This record gives sequence, structure tokens and C-alpha cells, in this order.
Amino acid sequence: MILKFLTSLVALSLLIPALAQEVPAPSDGPESADPLAKYNWQTSGTGKLGEHGKIEIPEGFIFLNGVETGEIMTKEFGNLPSEYEGMIGPESLEWFVVFEFDGVGYVNDDEKDDLDSEEILEAIQEGQKAANEERKRRGLDTLTTTGWIVEPNYNPTTNNLEYGFVLESSDGSTNINFLTKLLGRHGVMVSTLLCGPAELEAILPDYQKTLTGFDFNSGQTYAEYQEGDKVAEYGLKGLIAGGAVFAAAKLGLFGTIALWFKKAFKLVIAGVIAVGLFLKRLIGGKKADA
Repeated sequence: MILKFLTSLVALSLLIPALAQEVPAPSDGPESADPLAKYNWQTSGTGKLGEHGKIEIPEGFIFLNGVETGEIMTKEFGNLPSEYEGMIGPESLEWFVVFEFDGVGYVNDDEKDDLDSEEILEAIQEGQKAANEERKRRGLDTLTTTGWIVEPNYNPTTNNLEYGFVLESSDGSTNINFLTKLLGRHGVMVSTLLCGPAELEAILPDYQKTLTGFDFNSGQTYAEYQEGDKVAEYGLKGLIAGGAVFAAAKLGLFGTIALWFKKAFKLVIAGVIAVGLFLKRLIGGKKADA
């Protein structure tokens, strides 16, 4: 029963990439050498992640605020608008991390010892069958999750949920979706790592070290939960299998369709932004060849 429920939710969430815009080709104008240089990158100190948290900027890293992160994601990388909190990465931007906040409320972690990775993966794969039919109808490449690169694991000390899976496209490309979901008092800060499949193993230690500099603002940590605070409609399994779609379905999908469209775009952001990362590398390669 649980598997069937998760499958239906994943099928809904995986339809969202079908609405993604095409990534614009680099222009031949003077800004095409490095279109990201015009943004106001912060090179030291503490990066403010909206009203929810902050992250220390290590030496050799750069940070961008939420507003300009949104501009890069939409204008430079061709993604649909979303409420970004910021992004951080090494100066080369060979990989980077995008932060988004989902104000679903306090997520109870009582499922921490019951994260059946095989069951969750099966739900994702079954859900993709229906989603891919819709993608075909829209003339888009189909997507297949082939397995975990990091199985779901939860750290009850830091209240972080982490997992990564391999996503293959019918066009022959392979992408890594690797996410860390940082649980807070009023919601979840979603940290999405964007990198190539072959690079993940080497990058992962630096990524995880970077996240140690993250903190929720005072009064917003998981440990500061108080009776009466908003509580999420789902647990840790829901964070993996569908997040806001999970919640919307429990509330009645058709009655909450507006809520679903507002939230669900965030569920597949890793697969969408990865295209932008490829564009950045393409630009960098051209710059190096100039």
C-alpha cells in the first residue's frame, strides 16, 4: 500500500521537468565570454540564505544571494522561476550548490530507522513510467533512475537527510541528483549539489565540508521546535519520494492543485539545473580555447 502511494506521488512529481524551458544558447555578444561575471559574487564572510539560514564562505569559494541566484537560474540556465535562497561553489564553478527553502513545517524524523532504499527506488522507477509517457507526449526525452549512488541516510545529530541517485536520459546523457535536506523548526533547507557523475566521488568530501558551515538562524533550528508549531504532513520518506506532492496528495490533490504547482517545481530542481552546469562548462571551455 505504501509503495503504491509513493509510486503515484513520484509519477506526479516527475512530470514537472516537462515544463522546463530550453536552455538558451550562449550569445555571440561581448558578455558571452563569461555571462556569470556580471553578478555580485561574495568572496568571504557569511552568506545570507534568505531569512532562514546562513553559510560560511570558505577561502576560494564564492557565494551569491537568492535574488541573483534566481536570475542566473532563469536567465542564464533557462530554468523556471523558483524561490532560491542562494548558491555557493568554488571560484571555478566546476561544481556548485543551490539552496532552496521549503516551509512545510517541522518534519518528524520517526522514520529514520525505516528508510527502505529498495522500496523507495522501486516507487521512483514505477512512477517514472507514467511520467515518461507524458514526457513523450510533450516531445521530451524520457528519464530513468538506474539506482542509488548514495542510499538515503539520516543523521539524527545534525538532522540532515542525504541521498543521491543516477538519472539517465534517452538522449544518452547521465546526470547525478544529489541532495541534502537540512531539517529545521519551520521547514527544510534543500541543498542540491550539481556536478558530473564521474566527479561526485572526488567532490563529495568538499561539498560535505562546505555544508558544515551552514546554520539555521536563531530560533529556527530543529532543536528549537515548540508545541504548536506547524508540523509537516509527511516524514523522511515523503522528503525523498515527493515532498510537497506527497503533502498535497494527502490533503486531496485536486483540492490543493494550486499548492501543488507552487511547491512541486522544487522537487526535480537537480535534474534541471544540471543542464545549466553543462552550459557553464561549455562557456568555460570556449573561454579557455580563446
